[in-house]
Amino acid sequence: MKKSLLPTLFFIGFTIMACTTQQLQQTADAAKNAVNTGTAPAANPLTNDEVINGLREALTVGTNNSSAFASKVDGFYKNPTLFIPFPPEAQKVKDWAIKLGMTSQLEKFEMTLNRSAEEAAKDAAPVFINAIKGMSIGDGFAILKGADNAATQYLKDKTTAELRTKFTPVVQNAINKVELTKYWNPIINNYNKVPFVEKQNPDLTAYVTDRAMEGLFKLIADEEKKIRKDPVAQVTDILKRVFGSLGK
Repeated sequence: MKKSLLPTLFFIGFTIMACTTQQLQQTADAAKNAVNTGTAPAANPLTNDEVINGLREALTVGTNNSSAFASKVDGFYKNPTLFIPFPPEAQKVKDWAIKLGMTSQLEKFEMTLNRSAEEAAKDAAPVFINAIKGMSIGDGFAILKGADNAATQYLKDKTTAELRTKFTPVVQNAINKVELTKYWNPIINNYNKVPFVEKQNPDLTAYVTDRAMEGLFKLIADEEKKIRKDPVAQVTDILKRVFGSLGK
């Protein structure tokens, strides 16, 4: 009687082992498929607060790097992307000055115009960073998954008016420091003495402020793109966690 049970027990054991092996294989296949399709549950998913902190950190790093680059000698003047030209609204003044052989004075003015932006950039970072810290971001994931410059554009849209107000005295101090008006006044005063011409007097402080801010935003956008794409640029833990997730 005992001998007759052995084949039966062996068959049952083999069947159980076969079922278990099949289930294990199915589980492994399911796990592999989940990883390949991106449906596997994240072990430690990002929160919106983490994303927002990461975005603010990216803008802070970008602002510091951009201000440092722009504030170097020729950061604006010899950079075609940032170069500030003669005020367009005073193009008549420039044309008149060229006819009178004042090309040298015009070149000195344009150089000093850009020097004032470079000087202002030295003090730009704190102004921008304060705006970044106070920036209210609702859906961080929407910005994170947006365009390469989405965070910079958000900063620009939300804070430009406030930034202009706070940055204007910084620019004015820079203009005074590089003595911009010393190169401007002879040109504009002589032009305005010409009979029958429409008097010109562009607001240089406003002009430099707007162009300097525009240039800095371009640089910050470049830095944001770098942080999004290059792991080497993700210099803090929060940047690695937030922007490193984009490549996964």
